[in-house]
Amino acid sequence: MPSMNEFGNNLYSGKTSFPFVGKRRLWFIIAIILVVGSALVPLIRPIQFSIEFTGGSQFTVQAPDSKDQDTAADAVRSVVPGAAAKVAIVSGTDVRVQTDQMSAAETQQVANALAEAYKVDPAEVTSSFIGPAWGENVTRQSLWGLAIFLALTFLILAIYFRTWKMSAAAIIGLLDVLMITVGVYALAGFEISPAAVIGFLTILAYSLYDTTVVFDKVRENTTEDGENSSRLFGESVNLAVNQTLVRSINTSVVAALPVGAVLFIGAFWLGAESLTDISLSIFVGILVATYSTLFVAAPLYSLFRENEPALKERDARVRAARSKAAVEA
Repeated sequence: MPSMNEFGNNLYSGKTSFPFVGKRRLWFIIAIILVVGSALVPLIRPIQFSIEFTGGSQFTVQAPDSKDQDTAADAVRSVVPGAAAKVAIVSGTDVRVQTDQMSAAETQQVANALAEAYKVDPAEVTSSFIGPAWGENVTRQSLWGLAIFLALTFLILAIYFRTWKMSAAAIIGLLDVLMITVGVYALAGFEISPAAVIGFLTILAYSLYDTTVVFDKVRENTTEDGENSSRLFGESVNLAVNQTLVRSINTSVVAALPVGAVLFIGAFWLGAESLTDISLSIFVGILVATYSTLFVAAPLYSLFRENEPALKERDARVRAARSKAAVEA
């Protein structure tokens, strides 16, 4: 078995090569399946939005002896019959109850009912509410933030790489990352909260960084090729992806390990639920971003450029030269 250094050297020289561009049709089919599947997840398991988006009332019973969730639901319904209560254990010690928005009188009555049901002092039950207008404002600002991020990304990449086709490929890769990450998030049954939105924007930034590094190498290879290149344009793009493959894998592993520790140890084991939203979105996003850069963005850029007249003419000359060499051999 070759060492990691030898493996990396073989990838850089082209001695070892994975067909990221050559088998792009397969990668695109897989990407479409993943995106469509992610889009269909909400039909099977609707996306859950946190109280910050939907508005409502929230109660927290601090460290009761019993953690029975039915007790909380029954206490809420004893005050407001038919009320839907979302009950969760937070930090391993407290019981959190979220409901539709209630009046001030109902809020006080529910807090007293929870204190009585869990046999705690009324002072140990805290309550708060978030109005629907605030939730709508959070949603609107989140969507605006995403739109501005994508617009600035397209503009900056177009200026940096001096071609809109790289920008288009990068943006499609970012949307691929976002769709799949949200699909996994919904499938896992986690609520989308402001912290999760921050996580989504964070992984888009990470994906953009990864894509930019790969595209920098693509630009270097395709610029150096010139008219007398012995490689097809797609082969130059594929070589660039292989040359940055080890770096992409190493960066992803280094980034995913601490986030995974926060997610699985901090959130699931120690019960730090406040960390779950952002750590899950970042953890999944890092893995998906690496896949998207290698299997979607780079092959897509090659597809966008290969039909340009100058490149088609040059690729035709390369194929003709190869055919002539094969006949002479």
